Amino acid sequence: MNAKNDKKPEPKVNGKPPDKVADKASPKTDFSTQVGLKTARKLHARRNPTPGMWFGLGMMGLIGWSVVVPTLLGLALGLWLDGRYPGQRSWTLMLLIAGLILGCFNAWHWVDKEQRAMRDKQEGEFDDK
Repeated sequence: MNAKNDKKPEPKVNGKPPDKVADKASPKTDFSTQVGLKTARKLHARRNPTPGMWFGLGMMGLIGWSVVVPTLLGLALGLWLDGRYPGQRSWTLMLLIAGLILGCFNAWHWVDKEQRAMRDKQEGEFDDK
């Protein structure tokens, strides 16, 4: 007989010989891991509810007021200075712009602070696992 015909074919998994296929976890272990992860996610969601619509509206209001208040204060101070000390340059316009710039920096500060807090919270969640 032929030597090629005497050799039995090797069983294949997904078209690869068994020694080339990586060991996989049993389906039971995989299922229990998935159940554990889902349970942990649900418990975390119950402990830390996501902020709702009112939180977002409140944050928008906070950011809006942090821009509006310095702008209006600059406007009021500028009008008062223009009334008391009239000159070639408009105090109202200069202080309005200064108040707007100050308000924008203030809003940026609030947004950056909230973003940093959310990022730290997410990193803390990953450290626990």
